[in-house]
Amino acid sequence: MAATHEQAFIDLPQSRVPVTSTVDVLVVGGGSAGLAAAVAAARNGAQVLLIERFSYIGGLATGGLIILLLTLDDGAGHQAVGGLCQEIVDRMERRKAVHYPPREQWNVPDSKLVEHYSQWGLVWGSPAPEGHRIRYSVAFDAHEFVYAADQMLKAAGVRVLYQTWACEPVVKNGSIEAIVIQNKAGRQAIAVKVVIDATGDGDIFAGAGESFELERVHPWLWFEMSNVEAAAVPGRGLYFHTPGGGRVLVPWGGEARVNRKIDATDPDEVSAALTDCRDMVINEAGRLRSTVPGFENATVSLMADQLGITESRRLQGDYVMTRDDLDRQFDDVIARTGHWTKYLCVYNIPYRSLLPRGLDNLLVAGRCISVDHRVHHATKEIPPCMATGEAAGTAAALAIKSGLNAKKLDVAALQEQLRAQGAILD
Repeated sequence: MAATHEQAFIDLPQSRVPVTSTVDVLVVGGGSAGLAAAVAAARNGAQVLLIERFSYIGGLATGGLIILLLTLDDGAGHQAVGGLCQEIVDRMERRKAVHYPPREQWNVPDSKLVEHYSQWGLVWGSPAPEGHRIRYSVAFDAHEFVYAADQMLKAAGVRVLYQTWACEPVVKNGSIEAIVIQNKAGRQAIAVKVVIDATGDGDIFAGAGESFELERVHPWLWFEMSNVEAAAVPGRGLYFHTPGGGRVLVPWGGEARVNRKIDATDPDEVSAALTDCRDMVINEAGRLRSTVPGFENATVSLMADQLGITESRRLQGDYVMTRDDLDRQFDDVIARTGHWTKYLCVYNIPYRSLLPRGLDNLLVAGRCISVDHRVHHATKEIPPCMATGEAAGTAAALAIKSGLNAKKLDVAALQEQLRAQGAILD
C-alpha cells in the first residue's frame, strides 16, 4: 500500500505587525478598476491609499498590452459607459494617443468603415443580420494610459504604494479591520474603514473566506512589433494598428496557441505559462517575418509582462448575475455595459453584485465581481471594469460620509452621485 504524503508545517515565531497607516478607503489593485475606484473615492472626499504589486497603473490595460477599450456602447449607437472611462479617453485624446470612430459613425453599417476599424482591432464577434456596424470602441497607447492615470491619481490626492502585495485581511465581527501588506519595508498593516478588492483575482474576498467560483483559462501574452509595413495589416486579421504608427499589436500570441488551461491563482502554473508564452511570442514573431509580406524587417518592440488572464476567481456575492439578466432592469443599478462581441446586448449591473455576503465593509470591482461565466465575458472588459470601479469608490466614500456600512448605503443617493459624475445608468 502506497504511503500517504502529509503536508509538512513549520511554526513561525509570534510576530507583531506595525500599523503604518490608517485610511478611509484602501483600494487593493491598481488595474483599470482600482484606478477608477481610487479616483472616485478621493474625489468624493475620502482619504485613499491604493496599493499595486507592479510599478505602474493599468493592470492588463497597460502591462498586459490589452490596449483596446471594448466597448463603450450598447451595439445600437448609444454610449453605455461614461464617467471616468470617458475621462481617460479624453485625456489620452488630447495627447493624440487614441483612435476611435466619431459619434456620427456609431452604428453605421458601412463596409469600408468596418474594414478600417477592423484594422485597429475595434470590430469583433458575429455580424448583425445586416452585417457589422461601427462600435464605440477605442485603441490607445499603453504608456499614455499610465501617464493619464498618474495625473488623475495625483490630482485627486490618492496616495499610491507600488511594488506592494496585500497578504491577508484581518477580519473581526463581519468587518475587515486591517489589511496586512508586504513590500521592501517588510510586513505592515493598514487599518481601514472600507476596502475595495480590485485585484482581478479576488485575493481579498478569497482571503476573507467569502464564496467564489474559479475558472481555468488559456494563458496568452500580447505583444507589439515595429517596422511593419502599413499595408500588411488586413481587416479582421490577427494583428492591428496601434496609435503612434509603425507598430502593430499582436493579441493572444497571434496564431500560436497554448494548449492547456491554467489556474491563474496557482503560482507554479502561472510561472510555467509565462515561460511558455514568451517562447510562443518569439516563435510567432519569426513566423510572421518569414511568411507574411510586410513583416520582413519587423522586430518585437514590446512584450506584455503580465499574462492576458481575464478570468480566475469570481465572487459569489449578494447577487450573482446570469445570462437571464440580459437587458434586465435593476432598482440598484450602478453601471451598465454592452458586449464587445454582440450587438444589442446590455447588462445593467446591480450594486449587490459588488457586495460579498459576509462582510459589511468590503466592495468588489472589476473582473471578479459577482457574475456567472457567461456574463463575465461582457463585464471583464476594461470599460465595465472602470464603471464598477467608479461605482465602488463612490459608494465607499458615501458610506463613510453617512456613517453607514456598505451594505446599508442609500443606493438612490449613490446613483444620483454617479450620474452627476457622468456615469451612464439609464
